[in-house]
Amino acid sequence: MIDHRYLATNPSIWTGRIDGETYDVFRWHQKVQVVNLETEEMPTLQEGESGVAIIGFMCDEGVKRNNGRVGALDGPYAMRKVSANLPVHFPESVHLLDLGNIQCVDEDLEGAQEALGKVIEMVLTKGYRPLVWGGGHEIAYAHYLGVNAYMNKVHPGKRLGIINFDAHFDLREPNPLPSSGTPFYQIAQKQQEQNKSFNYLVIGIQKNSNTQKLYDTANELNVKYITGRRLSEADKVGTTHKLSAFLDSVDFVYQTTCMDVFAAHYAPGVSASAYNGVEPNPTFMRLFKKVYKSGKVISSDIAELNPRLDIDKRTAKLAAALSFEIVKA
Repeated sequence: MIDHRYLATNPSIWTGRIDGETYDVFRWHQKVQVVNLETEEMPTLQEGESGVAIIGFMCDEGVKRNNGRVGALDGPYAMRKVSANLPVHFPESVHLLDLGNIQCVDEDLEGAQEALGKVIEMVLTKGYRPLVWGGGHEIAYAHYLGVNAYMNKVHPGKRLGIINFDAHFDLREPNPLPSSGTPFYQIAQKQQEQNKSFNYLVIGIQKNSNTQKLYDTANELNVKYITGRRLSEADKVGTTHKLSAFLDSVDFVYQTTCMDVFAAHYAPGVSASAYNGVEPNPTFMRLFKKVYKSGKVISSDIAELNPRLDIDKRTAKLAAALSFEIVKA
C-alpha cells in the first residue's frame, strides 16, 4: 500500500502549442494522460501496447542534509512545463502517463523514499517503464527500492546493473543520516544483505569532485567508472568498450542521470554545479543512447534539477531533451 500522505497531484500544467489533431503533429501535452493515484487505477496495457509512467519526486531533504543548495523539490514542476511541447516520436500504442508526485513530508526523507519505491514497484508490475523526475539524488535509493522489490518477485536471480551519469560517486556512508551523497553506498549494502552483486557504472566522474576516500570506497566495491575527461577527449574506443562490457554483464539496468554531470554553462540549475563538467555533445549522446539501445533499461530517472538556480531554463531543457530520448527509445 502507498501511504497517501506522500502523494501530491499537480495542477493541470500539460498545456502547450497545438498544430492540429492528427497524431503526426502531436506534442506531449496532447498525449499525456494524468492519473490521480489517490482515486484512480493505472490503465491496463493491452496486447501490443507499452507505456511510460512519469512520476515526480518533490524532495531535496537529502540535498539539505548534504549541505547542498536546496530547490530541487521544484524540479518535477519545471520538467513538466518544458516537456509539454516536445513532439511525439513514438507510436500511438505507447501510453504516456503522469502519476503526479511523491513529496517529502516533515523532513521525512526515508518515508518519501519508501513511498516512491512502492509506486515504482507498482508501475513495473503493471508493465510500464517508470521515468522519475527529481528532486535530489536521494531519488536513487528510493528508485532502487522499487526496482529491487519488483525484480525479487518477477526476475529472481537476474543481475541488476546501475548506470549513473554523474560527476560524483555518491558513495558516502550515512553519517549518521542518509543524504543525496549516500544512495549508492546504501544500495551496495542492501545488495550485500541479499547476497547479490553490486553492479555500478558511473559515467562523467570528476576527480576534483570526489575525495580519495570515495575513490577507495569505489575500488573496494568494484565500481566501474568513466571519467569526464575521457568523455571530453572523445575517447570513443575506450568508453564504448567499457560501457559495452558492463551492459553485457547484467540482465537489467536502472539508469539515473544527475544533472550536475554537465558543465555549468549547460546546466547551471543544480545543487553543485561543475565548471569542468561534460558537454552534451555527440560523444555523450552516443553513450546515452547506447544504454537504451541495449534493450535492458527497465527504469530511469533524472535528478538534481534546481529551477531556482536555472538560467533561461537551460538545465530544464537539457533534462527534457534526455527525457525525450528515453521515451523515444
